[in-house]
This record gives sequence, C-alpha cells and structure tokens, in this order.
Amino acid sequence: MFSVVLTAAICGMRAVMVRVEVDVSQGLPGFLMVGYLGSEVKEAGERVRVALKNAGISLPPMRITVNLSPADIRKSGTGYDLPVAVGILQALGHVEERLATDVMVAGELSLDGKVKEVKGVLPMVKTAREQGIRRCIVPWENENEGALIPDMEVIGVSSLEEVIGLLGGKGDRERRCGKAEGGKKERGAAGNRKAESEPDFSEVNGQSAAKRAAEIAAAGFHNLLLIGPPGAGKTMIAKRMIGILPELTEEERLEVSSVYSISGLLNRDNSFLAKRPFLSPHHAITVQALSGGGTYPKPGMVSLAHKGILFMDEMPEFGVHVLDALRQPLEEKKIQIARTGGNYEYPADFMLVGAMNPCPCGYYPDLTRCRCTQSAIRRYQSRLSGPVLDRIDICAEVPALAMEELAGGSGKGRKRRKKEETSAAIRERVLLAREIQEKRGAGSFNAALTPEETGQFCRLDAEGERLMEKAFRKMKFSARTYYRILRVARTVADLEGAGEIGKAHLAEAISCRMAGNGYWDW
Repeated sequence: MFSVVLTAAICGMRAVMVRVEVDVSQGLPGFLMVGYLGSEVKEAGERVRVALKNAGISLPPMRITVNLSPADIRKSGTGYDLPVAVGILQALGHVEERLATDVMVAGELSLDGKVKEVKGVLPMVKTAREQGIRRCIVPWENENEGALIPDMEVIGVSSLEEVIGLLGGKGDRERRCGKAEGGKKERGAAGNRKAESEPDFSEVNGQSAAKRAAEIAAAGFHNLLLIGPPGAGKTMIAKRMIGILPELTEEERLEVSSVYSISGLLNRDNSFLAKRPFLSPHHAITVQALSGGGTYPKPGMVSLAHKGILFMDEMPEFGVHVLDALRQPLEEKKIQIARTGGNYEYPADFMLVGAMNPCPCGYYPDLTRCRCTQSAIRRYQSRLSGPVLDRIDICAEVPALAMEELAGGSGKGRKRRKKEETSAAIRERVLLAREIQEKRGAGSFNAALTPEETGQFCRLDAEGERLMEKAFRKMKFSARTYYRILRVARTVADLEGAGEIGKAHLAEAISCRMAGNGYWDW
C-alpha cells in the first residue's frame, strides 16, 4: 500500500514542494522516516503514531516507511506531522485518494490529535498556487494567513478527526469553505482597523529642522541620522516617522508578511502586516541576530524591518561589527547567507534611522557642560565608520530645547507656544510626493533610483551644476554621496511639486548632508 501527500519545505524566502511518500507493507513492524531530516522531523514518527491512536486509528503491526522527497533539501520544523499522518491514513484506506490528490497539507500534531500552528504557511500556500494546487489544509491558527493568497481554497483544521472527516468524504465541505471565506473577511476587517493611539508629531515641541529632515526622509525613503544631546527629542521624532510613511501596497504587504510568517510571528488575530514595520533593536544585539543566519538560517532584524524602519537608538553603543554588517543590506537591499546546506537570500529594503549623542556625556560641542576629552569624543564618534556614514542620506541636528519652546502659553509674561503640525498634515505632503514618484515610473521611492535613473530624473540646471561642483570640491564627496544628494534634492523638489530640481532644492539637500560636519569630515 503506497500513497503520496504534498507539503512544502521553507528554504530561505521560498517554499519548495515536498512529496511525502508512504509505504505500508508486510514485514518486521517498524516506523522509518528518511529524506535528509532534522531532529524535530525524525521525532514526527512517535507524535504521529500516538496522535493516530488517540484519534481512534490503531496502526497495524506492519512496516511503515516514509520518504520526504526531494532528499537533497533539508527538512526542519514540525509542519510535516500532519502530511505524514494523512499519508498513512491514505495508505491504510481511511482517506479517499481522490480527495487527497492535489492538496497541500501542513501542520504539527500534539499527542492528543490536535493540530497546532506552524511557521511559513504563507509562502507555502503561495508556492502551492504557483504549482497549480488549488486546495490547502493548514492549522486553524494559520487559516487567515493562508487566505492572503487569492484563488486558493484554504481550510483550517484544529484536530486530526476533522482531517479524517474532510478527506474521508464525511466532512461538511461547504461549511469549511465558508469558514475559510469568513477568515478572509475577518482578515480584511482587521487590516482596516487603525491603532487607537498612535504617536503624533504634534507632541514634539520645536525641532522644526529635524521634523523637516524626517519629512524628506519619509517622502523619499532616505536613511536618516539624528544627532543631539540627551532628551532633545530624537527618539520621539524617530518613533513618529512610521505614521507619515505611505501605506504598504498589496505586493509589499504580501512580501513583508511572508518574512514574518517564516519567522513564526503571525497568528490568527494578526495574520498579516497592515502597516510598515518599525523595529528598534537593543544595542547589545549580535551580528547574527541583526543580519540573520544561524546554523539553520532565518531572517534577522534587517529583514523583519523590510519596507519599514530600522531604528537604532544610541547608535555608537552598538558593536562596530554590528554596524558594519549594515553596509551590504543598505546598498544591496537584501542579505545573502551562505551555509553548507545552500545559499539563502532575505529581503532587507529598510529605512535606517539612527539617533546618537555627539559624545559619551552627550553635550558636545557645548564646552560649558561637556566633560569628555577630545580623544574620548573622537573614539566615540569613530564607532560609526566612514562606509556606514557614506550610506546615510540625511543628517539632522536635534538641539536642546529652550524653556519657551516647552512651556505652555497661559502664564504671565509667557509667549503662547505655536501649535505644532500634526502627523496627518505632514503625511499628506509625503503622499503627494509619493504619487509624483509613482507617476514618474521609476520603481519605488527616490532613494532606490539607479545611477541611470538618477541621471534621467535628477538633472541640474547650470546654476545647480555650479553649486554642486563647489560643494563637491569643498567637502570631497564620494561618488556615492554625489548620487545620494541628487536623490534627496529630487525628493525635496517632489515635496514642493516642482518638475525640475532648482537651486534651493539642491541647497537644502546639501545642507542635509552637511549637518554632521561639526562632528565628522563627511
């Protein structure tokens, strides 16, 4: 008695279809699994045997051999339990072969026969659809996640008994299909819900220059570095930037959700990412946790921040090797990991937002308060290497606030504080700039323009050329810096709705780059 059930294995960001081949034959009783298996997959035999027993299916004293093909791909995780159980049931005649044909199955089994959630269901279902499969059986907790893929019937099950009823021809298929459709509706409703309390730029007093830098960075998806003394508002500004970024497109939402699915960070109540991610790792993070990898590779922080913001607070406190690990993903927008089992590639198209004090005590260049020696200041600032700084488009100073900017406006002799601009008002300008970029047809944001596209869309007039040449010679810009300044200037022009880059737009872009000159020689 032989049977075949389809499932999928996660290899980096993609899923590979796997054939679960089960043979039940006469011979010395035993349960053997082969096919380049991880330790948790090898243990599936005992989980499946006990789960079947508790579901009312006793295995006969026969030899059961299970092969997971192709055998040159390593299988890890617990998602193979359910397809192995279905394969055995089909070989024993408890499941109709016609109902199990062209069906992708994935799920973990507990000893009592319950089906538990697994990682990576979203890319599994996506690959199944690409292979022409139109029906997937997944854990109930992963049903809404799989329902993100259109033109696919995704059925969530919570127990082995449900699977037996469904594939044994006794299940209420219409009810289950309705439940899957309900999951899609629930997903859509959840995606439309807004956060009740979201940080707003109106809560940030003063700091008009830093807010302007944040607006330009959000409009063009440019990397941003905020420098200033403790308590000036660097972290407040960074955390509010996510509220002025454009919404994810459907394609981006699926791509980002796939990363979180593989990482096991999705559940039934949060089956997809409706908003751009915002991640703020602790400065004690390791290179592996940031970039991804491990013995069995998985996405790191740079991939989890894909299409969103990676905020590194107190940036010089991060390890030098950790910061230097950002160099490739900032340039390539992806992270590549090589292991003996194969090469893995994860997306890493994020906006880097850094915040730092200018010195260990935080008050340089105010020499009346700074207690640091010049060597300590240089050592502290040098933790950000030249190659990392060269990949930062905008640098903004966040100075200490005066009392008048913080106090309310009703006291005697006190000036009334002006009303701060809201995130909604800033976001409106960002969205208009984003529409201009989309109509231009140059792909994503301005920060992603290629050198050829930069030459096409970021042309300067004669006056702008002279200004750029003067700044280039004086500041000794690199070729990378030259193109980044042009892209920032293009974003500034887009925010004003200008078709061409003017001298004022270029001057503002250069000033955004030169704001750090008091600390480094860019």
